[in-house]
Amino acid sequence: MGHPSPLVIDPTGRDIHGEAARIRETGPATRVVLPGPPAVEAWAVSSPELLKRLLTDPRVSKDARQHWPRFAAGEITPEWPLFTWVAVQNMFTAYGGDHKRLRTLVAKAFTARRTNALQPRIEEITKGLLDRIEEGFRRSGTVDLREEFCYPLPIQVITELFGLPEERGLELRDLVDRIFDTSADPGEMTAAFGRLQAVLAELVAAKRESPGDDLTSGLISARDEDETRLSEQELIDTLVLMISAGHETTVNLLDQAVHALLTHPEQLAHVRQGRATWDDVIEETLRVQAPVASLPLRYAVEDLALAELGGPEGVVIAKGEPILAAYAAAGRDPERHGKEADAFDVTRADKEHLAFGHGVHHCLGAPLGRLEARIALPALFARFPALELAATEEQLGHVESFISNGHRRLPVRRV
Repeated sequence: MGHPSPLVIDPTGRDIHGEAARIRETGPATRVVLPGPPAVEAWAVSSPELLKRLLTDPRVSKDARQHWPRFAAGEITPEWPLFTWVAVQNMFTAYGGDHKRLRTLVAKAFTARRTNALQPRIEEITKGLLDRIEEGFRRSGTVDLREEFCYPLPIQVITELFGLPEERGLELRDLVDRIFDTSADPGEMTAAFGRLQAVLAELVAAKRESPGDDLTSGLISARDEDETRLSEQELIDTLVLMISAGHETTVNLLDQAVHALLTHPEQLAHVRQGRATWDDVIEETLRVQAPVASLPLRYAVEDLALAELGGPEGVVIAKGEPILAAYAAAGRDPERHGKEADAFDVTRADKEHLAFGHGVHHCLGAPLGRLEARIALPALFARFPALELAATEEQLGHVESFISNGHRRLPVRRV
């Protein structure tokens, strides 16, 4: 069957939801062209049901070395803008038994107990940030909440969790920002990734010398049933994954939740008057503003006839073809969420979303991201009950990325 010409993905992400709507309109799985060069075509999957089936299908892999012929043949080099996203060697890109081994080792260190134990510290960090915001209001009348609240909270939690010196937080944040910037020069992204690996290699060396009660030490000592540990490269790349995924996504979740409540005061009223909870705010934000809009890449291990997975008749993702998980598009799918799928509504009965992924690659850090939001959001609105945005939508801007979905700034003032 003939394909319509593929939709070209905008590397700057300036209209994530407009692009998501165009992806959906072209069908549940549609061909797109990713930022290049070289030109890479992929299948963007936006139907939540089809995406869930593909995310749990063993015939879909995240391992470019094994299952993406163009990568294996050396056609995809570090000059490709998304190289970092497909070349890391950790559970993010592992397949089958290898993925199970890596995830088991990481799960041993990153336990629910460790997450829950962070609650008092997250509350303390939040209070300190709110005190600083109070001073900012007194000094200048407006405060950029993305900069002074949404960013510092997750980065401080994650650096403490891994036992990183606090002064490294700012450098980490800068490096992770560059990896998510899909409009940047590929050389910059590759250099940032190399520097991030170097910083984390130093951390691993220091923790081998003197282990602490932190996640890095836990990962170093974690062994599976066969007494195998993470290799040095896997360990460093696992830290890269957990620090980048654990910070950028939570920054966007907090930013989008605050923005949604300030632009929909009736929704904030639902929470204040007991008609909805903060968990409702968090889940609806994750659905309507997925912190990761689209996630590269997965690959068909063999030809996939989508009709067998409840998808459209006659569409086949051929063996070796890349797949893009279009989470922002899936979250607002009208077939799943009705004509009002684009609306932010905390009282909506069905807020199901795929913002943290699904299946074996479901985000291990999801409970931590939710915990941070569950502490930070009510604390912010209790301390400053009357806030308003101090900029127009255009002035807020957007992160230059088709992967990361957040504002560049979020200035507010007290009313």
